[in-house]
Amino acid sequence: MVNKIGMVCGFLGGTIVSIESGYKTMPHPKRDKIYNRLSDAKWFLALKWCNDLLTPAAIVNNTGELSFYNQTVLQMGEDKFIPKKYRQEVFAQCLHLQPNETVNYELTSLDRVIEIRAVEIDSRYGKVALVREVCS
Repeated sequence: MVNKIGMVCGFLGGTIVSIESGYKTMPHPKRDKIYNRLSDAKWFLALKWCNDLLTPAAIVNNTGELSFYNQTVLQMGEDKFIPKKYRQEVFAQCLHLQPNETVNYELTSLDRVIEIRAVEIDSRYGKVALVREVCS
């Protein structure tokens, strides 16, 4: 069976291609990996975006939890990157943003500035905030 290409779109530095059997992402370590749902392909690229950064980066969900964080945050500690008391406030910053729009947010008590990027991965759950440190 030949997979015909439907939609092609860019997402967080990667590409999502719809084919008859699902969705492929590029780049991907497994060339033949096909996701059944668009949201799964978007989630993979969001994780890749976060993981590829050398600076601290994480994904904050609507409950104020870090759904994912990169190796730098793992080494420094997630509470040192964004303490729990700030996470809901950090997530709230993305609610008024358009998809892929960013805003800088200062964590004054930590002397840290983070960039918050609003992204909708799965319409059933709403936006998530992609967060990365921009200066400290």
